Amino acid sequence: MSTFSLSDNGAATGAVKASAWHGIAISRSWTGVAASIAWIGFGLSCLVWTDVGDWSRTQALGIAAFVIAALVLVSTLAASGLGEVGRAVRQRTPWLVALGVFLTLWEVATAKFAWLPLPFFPPPQAIIEVYTDDMPKLFASVLASVKLQLAGYVIGAALGFVTGVAIGWSTSVGYWVHPVMRFIGPLPPTALLPIAFFTFPSSWSASTFLIALGTGFPVTVLTWSGVASVGNAYYDVARTLGAKPSFLVLKVAIPAALPHVFVGLFMGLGSSFAVLVVAEMIGVKAGLGWYLQWAQGWAAYANMYAALIVMSLLCSGAITLLFRVRDRLLVWQKGVVRW
Repeated sequence: MSTFSLSDNGAATGAVKASAWHGIAISRSWTGVAASIAWIGFGLSCLVWTDVGDWSRTQALGIAAFVIAALVLVSTLAASGLGEVGRAVRQRTPWLVALGVFLTLWEVATAKFAWLPLPFFPPPQAIIEVYTDDMPKLFASVLASVKLQLAGYVIGAALGFVTGVAIGWSTSVGYWVHPVMRFIGPLPPTALLPIAFFTFPSSWSASTFLIALGTGFPVTVLTWSGVASVGNAYYDVARTLGAKPSFLVLKVAIPAALPHVFVGLFMGLGSSFAVLVVAEMIGVKAGLGWYLQWAQGWAAYANMYAALIVMSLLCSGAITLLFRVRDRLLVWQKGVVRW
């Protein structure tokens, strides 16, 4: 008669898990090889055929593709010895395959055979030329956008947070502020551009106001919702222990409302970027929005695409930073939502 113990069951489960992880590792290794081949193909597409236009960065781009192919291959095959870097690269190998194939098709369809019309569809090396040849102007535009967006976002988030806490805590404040919010809040901030540029002394201050307005409304509403949704039991327990009203607000209402606050901050961040681009295109003489308008006016679509890539990276980086702050403050919700 055979016996089966819990230790045997645990050992069998561990063996199954180890076998599964081993299979995943082998699959990722083969995917890494495929990613390396895709990037080699992209490098060959840059160097084998002759360009139909005058692109000065073709050879450098092809060499860079070969270097990336070698790094991907080494990182995936030796992932266990590279720690977090190797695991991160191995996890992203499917995307590296797709990116290598996409860049190869893009290169062939534009620089080699001109299947896509210029200047609307520039080749990848044209984007690289923008980053190397027009970097001073692009960097100045990035710096101007960061300053403007950061000033408006911080002001709007701070005022929205204070207003939301006040409305959620005090019914008398809500009586006076709520109708104003219902009237002004749903309006798109960009619809107030003519009034803002006429009222404020400079285009920079007007744009800051519009960005703050676009940020403040969602932060106010979500903060208000978070404070108003705190259960009365929390307040009763705190009052029983002798808590003052200031303690109830700072130590009970605000911490309990933080998940709602961060939802409002995320929404406000997206809104602030949208208002930023429109304001820079119309009234501000610097920034990425102005750079996009300038590139479109000169039919410099490579510059426009380069600015869009930078803008996407900036927005993604800001969201990542905000997620880091959220995970540090809301430890009990860390990892629930990833970016």
